Amino acid sequence: MPPNLTGYYRFVSQENMDNYLRALDINVVLRKLVCLLKPDKEIIHTGDHMVIRTITSLRDYVMDFDVGVQFEEDLGPVDGRKCQTTVSWEGDQLVCEQLGEKRNRGWRHWLEGDQLHLRMTAEDEVCVQVFQKVK
Repeated sequence: MPPNLTGYYRFVSQENMDNYLRALDINVVLRKLVCLLKPDKEIIHTGDHMVIRTITSLRDYVMDFDVGVQFEEDLGPVDGRKCQTTVSWEGDQLVCEQLGEKRNRGWRHWLEGDQLHLRMTAEDEVCVQVFQKVK
């Protein structure tokens, strides 16, 4: 049975965000701005339905989906693209595949104790973020 990810998580660290954003063709000014942000995550996990909010001082991004059901994701706030997205469980990891213009695009969330880990990929770049559960 997969873990319940419900909770509020504060940003702890990130690695390789600039190169990840470059792989998504994000312009240099926006890349520098995004690299300065320290996003929080709020996850509401009820059965197979999930809402993941990424909260920043610049803009929030909300992903509302049913696990295992493909949907069109509007990534306009991120990079202006739309993807066919499917989120599923692989063991204890929540895995997202985003099919569209960019090869190897997606992410994984998993827990290690009270820390939420996020591994994002695009093309050959990988960005890792860590968040601490606060409630």
